[in-house]
Amino acid sequence: MLSKLKQAKHQQYLANLPKLTQSIADVKTLYKTEDFRDALLKQISVAQHYIYITALYLEQDDAGKDILHALYAAKQANPSLEIKILVDWHRAQRGRIGAAANSTNADWYYDVAQQYPEIDIPVYGIPVNTREALGVLHLKGFLFDNTLLYSGASINDVYLQRHEKYRYDRYQLIKNEQLTASMKAFIDDTLLKADAVQLLNIANRPKTAEFKNIIKQFRLTLRGGSYRFVGNASNHELAVTPLVGLGKKNDLNRTITHLMGSTQSKLTICTPYFNLPAVLVRVISRLLREGKKIEIIIGDKTANDFYIPPEEPFKIIGALPYLYEINLRRFVSRLQKFIDSQQLTIRLWKDGDNTYHLKGMWVDNQWQLITGNNLNPRAWGLDLENAVLIHDPNQEMQEQRQHELECIRTHTKVVNHYRELDSIQTYPVKVKKLIRRLRRIRVDRLISRIL
Repeated sequence: MLSKLKQAKHQQYLANLPKLTQSIADVKTLYKTEDFRDALLKQISVAQHYIYITALYLEQDDAGKDILHALYAAKQANPSLEIKILVDWHRAQRGRIGAAANSTNADWYYDVAQQYPEIDIPVYGIPVNTREALGVLHLKGFLFDNTLLYSGASINDVYLQRHEKYRYDRYQLIKNEQLTASMKAFIDDTLLKADAVQLLNIANRPKTAEFKNIIKQFRLTLRGGSYRFVGNASNHELAVTPLVGLGKKNDLNRTITHLMGSTQSKLTICTPYFNLPAVLVRVISRLLREGKKIEIIIGDKTANDFYIPPEEPFKIIGALPYLYEINLRRFVSRLQKFIDSQQLTIRLWKDGDNTYHLKGMWVDNQWQLITGNNLNPRAWGLDLENAVLIHDPNQEMQEQRQHELECIRTHTKVVNHYRELDSIQTYPVKVKKLIRRLRRIRVDRLISRIL
């Protein structure tokens, strides 16, 4: 009886969420990385009024050049087109982790701007915290007039499969004027009006230390930020709800918890970095005890974007995929009886040397969460995250939903026992030494909170 009351409470929360009516004809799921790249370039070329590009980063590589120059070409062809690019302030001013950077992405943005002296496309750096390790801009979604192209992907060669390798993500095209208007208004009113937000494509950028107190105030403002819109959909029709949040107690985190807790039959979760917040592990454990089915699809450690093959020079960041695997092995060993009873299904994704970056949830064929949220402590408390919750009570998206999940499962194998996962004894010597050293001084706990 108590479990039914809890479930009813979760379901009531979802029922009370404001929702925007959505036509099924205006929702299109893309299934391949190349389709995402093609859609991004096409939307840039056809936009008439505004383009807002929001991503963790826009990389100085072939894919990044394709997109940035396409944006300048679009503005050149249509001078009234409003184009704004938002990326993380800190990430734009460093190289990739473990690699030296002579020229940062921010330097490149400035160089490109000099090539188009009569065209103004601002590139804004959003400082979510005073240090990158303590919070980044993790908002997702590209806005083109009344169309949202949503993905957890940033912009670089592997996310757009510009060459042979790809980083697999989810991709949805949603045409909905109220949805895009609410997301645009949040960017304009909450982000771009803030004193902490700085232009990146200029010659002289301020140092973070020069305005760190302003950044702290900005972060406090973000904690109370939300998408503002008037719901016009009932609970009996296809609908979407945009969500945004920063800090542990925010609307997005609350909705994720209620969404999982509302499961009546089956919950499916995708996450690239297996490091679930404790509150979500508790929800999963309760659902399993109540007899619900749960499927979790995770990238194999070798499909993690931080993975370094043993034959290559070792860097500290290369230990991360092993730490995530340790988390997973511990999780599976505790819940082995539910795997044995086929209530819990764990799938590992691996396709050659490509990487896996999928996030999101599917609940009872009625709810679908598309998000960039990694469902880890960092996303839960440090980064600025967003999502779109889709309610599909009449199964209008069933064909797209099933096909997307079939595509995701294609390169997966089911873990039948925790011993199928590597243990620390089998790890490369340098990884093993580092992890044991971290454990002795308990730094591994800190790392799990910020990465």
